[in-house]
Amino acid sequence: MARYRFGEPSLTTWQKLWHINWVFVMMITITSCIGFGMLYSAAGGSIDPWASRQMTRFGIGFVIMLVIALVDIRIWLRYAYFIYLGGLLMLIAVEVAGTIGMGAQRWISIGVVTVQPSEVMKIAMVLALARYFHSTRTEEVHNPFRLLIPLMLVAVPAGLVLRQPDLGTAVMLVLGSGAIFFAAGVRMWKFGLVLALAIAALPVGWQFLHTYQKQRVLTFLNPEQDPLGSGYHIIQSKIALGSGGLFGKGFMQGTQSHLSFLPEMQTDFIFTMLAEELGMVGAIALLTFYVIILIYGFVISVSCRNQFGRLVGIGITTTFFLYVFINIAMVTGLIPVVGVPLPLISYGGTAMLTLLIGFGLLIGTHIHRETMIGRRSTTIDAS
Repeated sequence: MARYRFGEPSLTTWQKLWHINWVFVMMITITSCIGFGMLYSAAGGSIDPWASRQMTRFGIGFVIMLVIALVDIRIWLRYAYFIYLGGLLMLIAVEVAGTIGMGAQRWISIGVVTVQPSEVMKIAMVLALARYFHSTRTEEVHNPFRLLIPLMLVAVPAGLVLRQPDLGTAVMLVLGSGAIFFAAGVRMWKFGLVLALAIAALPVGWQFLHTYQKQRVLTFLNPEQDPLGSGYHIIQSKIALGSGGLFGKGFMQGTQSHLSFLPEMQTDFIFTMLAEELGMVGAIALLTFYVIILIYGFVISVSCRNQFGRLVGIGITTTFFLYVFINIAMVTGLIPVVGVPLPLISYGGTAMLTLLIGFGLLIGTHIHRETMIGRRSTTIDAS
């Protein structure tokens, strides 16, 4: 068994390139290409304004993804807390000098680039929690007091995101973190206790919701109550889903979308546009690609021999699953509308780059799956 000091690479760059799971990369690329096609359709058969920008962002993000994958996983371990701190400072900056768009203050401008820090925090929190639990023994995880620090790591950014307000992203932060807590060995009764407290706090939490958020919940319970107002979006979404039938109306032939009945068809409701044009067959095909990506993600995670990489992989894969589940459940009326994009399909710069950065970390976990990292030592064993 060979011994390596921290920072000394155990694999050359060419060896790392060879170890990249290129089938996984291909699934990501194919899914993104489906998104380009739907954005082309949403613009009425034009590559501008959405498809061209999305392709450019994907190209940049693809390179970043591969670069991140090649970085030694021990580097991400070392700087995990600094990345989290950077994301937290960006969230605080939103409070001070954030850009308001569509009634919410969620963005900050960095030069010519506009960034949504809540998306960045989804990755930063995964890294921070993975580092904390990597250095914590199993018996320490069972101690409730040892969970106070990671709970604060979750609560502070989730609270800042709620203030923006962005309920959907806050829920994703909490649920994604919960998956890491579970994978780290936190016992089920603690989750049951948190769930019971959350249910008990619902009447109090309701009072703190904004008026539009309360209306979304009421609309979810009875969308026909105001079919031309608050219930319009979800009703039109269901009509588009049903009108697509088995094989759809044809590419760029959707009436709900191209006659402007379907709202936000390039972002939140792009899945219903796809289902209308490509039918149930097209929707199932997209879901199949998603399932393949999720399977690869979880297999990569559980096969990693070090706790940090395992938890990072589970956190990233769970975050991707939440993107898919929340968006599709939202546009089909299973949950209230919360404004979560469909991953790799919906138009959006920060969300696309965040996902590709996360996939880069996941691919890096696969490359460095044999790297053994001590819990409290910077000495690494590699066989």
